[in-house]
Amino acid sequence: MWFRNLSLYRFTKPFELTPEELDEQLAARPSRPLGDLEPAFTGWTQPLGEEGTQLVHALGNCIMVCARKEEKILPAAAVRELLEQRLAEIEEKEGRRPGAKARRELKENIIFEMMPRAFSKSSRQYAYIDRKHGWLVVDTASATRAEELISLLRECLGSFPVVPLATEEAPVDVMTQWLKDRSVPTGLEIGDECELRDLVEDGGIVRARREDLFSDEIQAHVQGGKRIMKLAMTWKERVSFVLDEHFILRRLRFEDAVLDEAGESQAETFAERFDADFALMSGELQHFLPAFIDLFGGLEQNV
Repeated sequence: MWFRNLSLYRFTKPFELTPEELDEQLAARPSRPLGDLEPAFTGWTQPLGEEGTQLVHALGNCIMVCARKEEKILPAAAVRELLEQRLAEIEEKEGRRPGAKARRELKENIIFEMMPRAFSKSSRQYAYIDRKHGWLVVDTASATRAEELISLLRECLGSFPVVPLATEEAPVDVMTQWLKDRSVPTGLEIGDECELRDLVEDGGIVRARREDLFSDEIQAHVQGGKRIMKLAMTWKERVSFVLDEHFILRRLRFEDAVLDEAGESQAETFAERFDADFALMSGELQHFLPAFIDLFGGLEQNV
């Protein structure tokens, strides 16, 4: 169980539910198959999949949850084709082209007709609550998907007091200064990828990959006023990622030093492997995140 992205939230009040209490609350909205005319549904499923019996999986101070979304797939091209066919039939029969309102209603009727025959797809969104540090860690780089999961938690719990994790110093300012000074804090290594942007309206954007980010070419952009919006980096040769302006860690990758420790596990079953990986990942992040956040002045205090 290795997260590939980190969207981080912090609790504004301590999270006091036990795993058992949380499981009971989430059971009010379990995952289920879609009805024939239902376009989508999201509910809670077992983080351990078929090997699990609960809607939460607790390990130490961390509680894993998993939201499963199932949605019908209606190809837009198929809807358009049938809509044009129906419009042509009406035009031929009545000698006129239907207006915008009639076209919208006709399209809605077509979607309603096609819904029971549509294929569906499902996706899972994992997250875990770190009660010791007061974090919610969501495995996504999409703010929309993270907020959907949080909204589902609030629907089940009535209240879920979290806000996006923010630091005292803006990531854009700090990352830009690192490149401008050609110097980074101890333990941090700058990668070979970044995005630079002029903050003026319609300003230019430069994306660099497989480049020396301390080169004169990149320096010219930085000295010219462009700001670093995304920056690839590695922390103590243990975890690599691309940090963006919203403090979202994208394309998270645990390095060999961590994966070698995972390989030493004696886990035999899927559940045992899940526990071993979850313990190693959450433990690694518990060491890394506080130190990394400190590089940006610590957590924003006016929350």
